[in-house]
Amino acid sequence: MKTRVITAIVGIIVLIGVMFTFNTLIFNLVITAITLIALHEIYAALGFEKQGWPLFGVLVPYTFLVMLSNYQVMRRLVMPMSFLLVTFYAIYLVVRNGTISYQKASGLLMFSGIVIFCFYSFIRLKELLPGVRISFAPDCIGNETEKMAGELREGEILLLENLRFHKEEEKNDMEFAEKLASLADLYVNDGFGVSHRAHASVEGVTHFLPAAAGFLLEKEIQYVGQAVTNPLHPFVAIIGGAKVSDKIGVISNLLDKVDTLLIGGGMANTFLAAQGYKMGKSLVEEDKLDLAKELLAKAKKNKVNMLLPTDLVMAAAFAPDAEHVTEKVKNLNQAYMALDIGAETSKAYAEALADAKMIVWNGPMGVFEMDAFCKGTEAVAKAVAKSRATSIVGGGDSVAAIEKLGLAKRITHISTGGGASLEYLEGKVLPGVAAIADKD
Repeated sequence: MKTRVITAIVGIIVLIGVMFTFNTLIFNLVITAITLIALHEIYAALGFEKQGWPLFGVLVPYTFLVMLSNYQVMRRLVMPMSFLLVTFYAIYLVVRNGTISYQKASGLLMFSGIVIFCFYSFIRLKELLPGVRISFAPDCIGNETEKMAGELREGEILLLENLRFHKEEEKNDMEFAEKLASLADLYVNDGFGVSHRAHASVEGVTHFLPAAAGFLLEKEIQYVGQAVTNPLHPFVAIIGGAKVSDKIGVISNLLDKVDTLLIGGGMANTFLAAQGYKMGKSLVEEDKLDLAKELLAKAKKNKVNMLLPTDLVMAAAFAPDAEHVTEKVKNLNQAYMALDIGAETSKAYAEALADAKMIVWNGPMGVFEMDAFCKGTEAVAKAVAKSRATSIVGGGDSVAAIEKLGLAKRITHISTGGGASLEYLEGKVLPGVAAIADKD
């Protein structure tokens, strides 16, 4: 047993060293998974499993990673890894022991969530509020949580456990919402990113408490709301991303408001195909060609200057090191696929943004995560930042481009809501916002 434990400990130290030397997403995922197995061997050898500690091996690597990670690593690495690692661990136990109970698998999933949200939230709050006493409740409702809430003193914070461990949260169950509301005297919604969901903690609690918008939500309503209801002109929107189907509502609604609409990313392929261009192996939504034609017709009817790429970066494969060349859309290599807009298109888009008074940007111009195909997105980011317009940027890759280039301070507003931003731009009523507005 001693040899087994020492070997595992030495192995973990070596693996952690390698992980920080070769710091990539996939590599860290593999190393952390191996570390998880090694930790399992340690506590199994020490007899902890027999004492009812079957989840010890999940706790340590997550605690370690979360405590050493900054926000970006947490968002891009640890959170996505959680479900993969828990699944991997469950498979490992099946292989090792021959079986795993449903209760144990469910426990693994729940424990993973507890570790991630508990430790990361604790760490982040401690960083933001040094010296403030912060407690963590074992649940978001229940006698113990109510007792902890009742014992709070002025200036102290009680962090509740993950609401989604209760199915009633997403069902907007009024009884559950009332229990949540009983913990407080006032409800403040500062989560624009969840305000498009009619959940108990978003909409339900407003039936039992006086409610108000936080400063962040107020800013989102001010800027994104203005783009929808009372935009400045010339108003230019930039919409990118892989599929037209993901942003049909947004494009259709913006065509009633903008002066110019710039299209990039994979969705541009579908619009170009609808115009009769041969797109080779590029991503094209064949079942959305008629829709694309309808949107093009709507743009023409509304006298919107809808710009599509005139040149594209065509690649031999969907890979960061793929052979690639920039070609005019009229003469594309049919054996290649489009992964970015070309330099000519980037220049035209920058010129279209120059005189704008309001700009809304959501979605990348190409496969931004690959360095060879990020130039179009970066060119647009620089043009948006250079403009004197009121600029609103949303969407993970668009925001990542702005942050990567150090341009965040030159953007009027960076939206924190993914789905919420899109639904707001579609003109939809957000339940979380409507619930607060009804309290006015």
